[in-house]
Amino acid sequence: MAMRVFLIRHAHAVEAATDAARPLSAKGRDQVRELATFLAPTGAFTPDELWHSSLVRSRESAELLASHLRLAAKLKLTAGLKPEDDPRLTVKKIEAAQGSFAIIGHEPQLSAVASLLITGRAEPVAFVMKKCAALALEREGTHWRVRWHVSPEIIA
Repeated sequence: MAMRVFLIRHAHAVEAATDAARPLSAKGRDQVRELATFLAPTGAFTPDELWHSSLVRSRESAELLASHLRLAAKLKLTAGLKPEDDPRLTVKKIEAAQGSFAIIGHEPQLSAVASLLITGRAEPVAFVMKKCAALALEREGTHWRVRWHVSPEIIA
């Protein structure tokens, strides 16, 4: 079976707080609910784990997504997923992982990770990850391909 990784940018967060402490806004909570409502009937979102950064908006997005979809997937605080972290290190973690998992992370890292996996280069970025967008990638052998990409304006 092919390995799948789902890249999801955290939902909209409040502005008036320090970066690490920025929780989701009401708009962000609605975005996660809309994404879950869209994904639920498709059966296309099947992670074994939900990796998230230590930033509140990433953790909250992962928790809400798991709750709305009633996922049995384990939530996993994962180092190296902050916006400024090196996307090449994240790609190494992905390549070493087993099963299917979702990374609920941040820009500009997620676009760079997706670009590295698909094109082999972080720049120029091949994908733009809007807030609460989801990108499903699949690896067969040594090559990655895009399975699907959903942006919030499509499902709202």
